Amino acid sequence: MKIFKFGGASTKDAENVKNVVSVINQTGEKNLVIVISAMAKITNALEEVVNNYFSETTAIKNSLNTVYNFHYEILTELFPTTSHSAFIQLDTIFKELKHFLETNKSKNHAFVYDQVVSYGEVISSTILSEYFSENGIKNNWLDVRKCIITDANYRDAKVDWDRTQQKILKNVNPQGITVTQGFLGAENTNNFTTTLGREGSDYTAAIFAYCLNAESVTIWKDVPGVLNADPRYFTKTQLYNHISYREAIELAFYGASVIHPKTLQPLQRKEIPLYVKSFYDPTAPGTCVGKGVVLDPFTSSFILKRDQVLISLSSLDFSFMMEDNIGDVFKLLHECKMKVNLIQNSAISFSVCVNDKFNNLERLLTKLRETFSVKWNENVTLYTIRHFNPTEVKALAHNKNVLLKQESKETVQLVIKE
Repeated sequence: MKIFKFGGASTKDAENVKNVVSVINQTGEKNLVIVISAMAKITNALEEVVNNYFSETTAIKNSLNTVYNFHYEILTELFPTTSHSAFIQLDTIFKELKHFLETNKSKNHAFVYDQVVSYGEVISSTILSEYFSENGIKNNWLDVRKCIITDANYRDAKVDWDRTQQKILKNVNPQGITVTQGFLGAENTNNFTTTLGREGSDYTAAIFAYCLNAESVTIWKDVPGVLNADPRYFTKTQLYNHISYREAIELAFYGASVIHPKTLQPLQRKEIPLYVKSFYDPTAPGTCVGKGVVLDPFTSSFILKRDQVLISLSSLDFSFMMEDNIGDVFKLLHECKMKVNLIQNSAISFSVCVNDKFNNLERLLTKLRETFSVKWNENVTLYTIRHFNPTEVKALAHNKNVLLKQESKETVQLVIKE
C-alpha cells in the first residue's frame, strides 16, 4: 500500500481537481490512501469566519457565503447537473457548520478554530471522492477523525499513537483506494475535532504510512521536488534527487517549506521512503527522502522565515545570564506559545528569534520587562544556509541590515531587517 498526499494547490480549481484524476490514472496505483488538504486559500477563508464569529459581526454571513460559493462554483464545473449527490453533500456539510456556529457555547478560540477550519478538509475530500467515482475510480471516503486520536490541545494536538494505529488498522481497507482528510484528528474524550498544526496534512500522510507499514509516501506539489531554495525568493534553484532522513529533518527544523517538520520522524523509524513530486509531471522522479547519501547533488540549501521577532534581553544589574534566568525565559516563551527558531547568548545578554504565531508578543514583552532589559525588532527575516560557503553568505548579507549572525560547521543563520 502507498500513501498519496495532495495539498491545496493541487485542488485549487476545477482543472486541478481533474488533474488529480490524471495523476492517479498515470501512476496506475490501485491500493492507496489519498490524503487531501483544504482547497487553496480556504483555510484562510475559514479563519476569517472564526474571526467574524468572535467579533460578533454581520460579516460572518458574507464570509460563510464566500466559502460556500467557492466550492459550489467548482462543483458546477466538475459535475453535469446540480442534482448530483456532490451538491447535496456540500449543502449538508454547510448546514452542519452553520448549526455549530449557532449552538456553540464555548469561548475557547482554539476549540472553535478547530471545529470550523476542519470543514475545509471535509469538503475538499468529499468533492475529490465524488469526482473519482464520477470518473470510474472506485474509492471509500473515510472520516479521518475516526482514525487519528489526539489529546485536547486544540490547534496543535498530540497524536495517541497506540489508539491511532488500532483505529487505522480497523478502518482502512488495504485493498483499493481510500480518500481521507489531512490536518485533522479527534480528541480522545469527547471526540471533538482537533488539528495537528498548520500544514499538518503531510504529517497525516506519515501517520497513515507508519500505522499501515506503507511502501512509500508521495507528496504531490506544484514544484518538481525538493529544491535547494524557495523559487519565490531565490532566482537560481536546483532540484535535489535524494536527501537523507537526517538532512531532511535538519532542513525541516530550519523551516524548509516543502516538508512538514513532524512528517519525517515516523517515516524514518520504519525507513519508509518519502517522495516529493510534481502533480504537473507525475512520471518524473522528483526527490526521494530516505536512507543513503546526505544530499544529491551536494549543494547549499537556502531557507528563509519571514515575519519573525528578534528579542534581545540583558539583566537589569549587568549580572550574568545564568541557567535559571534562561530557564525563566523559556518558560515564558512556552506559556506564550512562541516557537524559537534561533538562540544566541553571551555573559550578560540572551537573544531569541521567534515566530509570534498566536499574537502573544505584547503579553510576552510585558512579562520579560519585569526581570530584564528588553529590546526587540519585529518583521525581521531569518535566513539559514546549510552547507554554506563564505561567498554565499557574503552575497546574501550584501547591502542588508544584519541584526544577528550565528555560524556553526554546517549552518549559518542571519537575522536581517529588510
